[in-house]
Amino acid sequence: MNRREFLYGVNGGLGALAFHSLLRRDAMAKGPLAPKTPHFPEAKAKRCIYLYMAGGPSHIDTFDPKPKLADLHLKKFKRSSKFLSAMGSGDRYYVQSPFQFKKAGKAGIEMCEHWKHLASVADDLCVYRGCQAESINHPTANYHMNTGNRFGGDPAIGAWVSYGLGTENQDLPGFVVLPEVAYPQGGAANWSNGFLPPHYQGTTLRAQGSPILDLHPPKGVTREMQRANLDLIGALNKEHAAKRPDHDELAARMESYELAFRMQMEVPGILDLDKETEKTREAYGLDDKRTADFGRRCLLARRLLEKGVRFVQVYTAGWDSHDYISRAHSERIRSVDKPMAALIKDLKERGLLDETLVVWGGEFGRTPDNGKRAGGEKLGRDHNKNAMPLLLAG
Repeated sequence: MNRREFLYGVNGGLGALAFHSLLRRDAMAKGPLAPKTPHFPEAKAKRCIYLYMAGGPSHIDTFDPKPKLADLHLKKFKRSSKFLSAMGSGDRYYVQSPFQFKKAGKAGIEMCEHWKHLASVADDLCVYRGCQAESINHPTANYHMNTGNRFGGDPAIGAWVSYGLGTENQDLPGFVVLPEVAYPQGGAANWSNGFLPPHYQGTTLRAQGSPILDLHPPKGVTREMQRANLDLIGALNKEHAAKRPDHDELAARMESYELAFRMQMEVPGILDLDKETEKTREAYGLDDKRTADFGRRCLLARRLLEKGVRFVQVYTAGWDSHDYISRAHSERIRSVDKPMAALIKDLKERGLLDETLVVWGGEFGRTPDNGKRAGGEKLGRDHNKNAMPLLLAG
């Protein structure tokens, strides 16, 4: 029996050590992920939560009112500038926002009427209206926002943070992603390690059920048995590596197994939201089907930060409102409004907000006009790479 056959044969005994998201990461060595001293000692931020609104939320209908559109509403025109896709061709119609805007907080931040809960933390927010993307297509725009390169292949921002600061908990990765069931356009490249070592790739966790497939060992396999398996394979790898000193992938892979082994004890406790008070559950909207999914992941993000994870990215989709923007955007805002406000208040009450950066945004904004329909509730907006909103807190 050769070494490959042996490893294949003991795979069932390793159970939880063979789950996919960490096997794709060739290394999770303690050294690379150990806490590091910041390059800028005066920097306050120690951790980050990035709330990613996949699809492209409209700045015009969230945080950047355009009152002039009321005068231009449904006025037909053709774009004189060069358009980059079919979305810019043909007859266009200016579209006013279907929402009213109100000023919130002492700073008077302008928000659409559906941000009922976020308005209560307006003075903790910075609204940046000048962000731009480099693409009007979802996958390449996602890559640009996440990696700085619209063609992908570069490290995601969470990978850079993990590379620069490490993790404060050696039983957890430095970069965790909480996606929806369907990944955003562009897939896992949005949280890739790129050209950095594999230790820094984002690890995806599911918010419900088993956080990672095969996290728990099969029935009858104890931690002692797993520990024995790891020790045996480690000894074989050590002997193998001694004969091939330039082959470091074995050591890296074993570190992945070791982290997986440690995560078996750490992750289930983090995901157990039964330990949270009823007040906290209500604040995040966990008992309301409209807010429960996003609220659960926001709460998990806070718990992961508390346990030492440096960078947590939370995805939610549905913002691509080419049509029916009145209905679609109002529903999307309601689904994230309460959990976002609860997250900021929760971090503040726990003394974490001063050292945590909370970011909200998507891959691009939306146009002040629409070319598909010209009346009624079907009005929407197309992609706009030249204007998009970002919210910052902390």
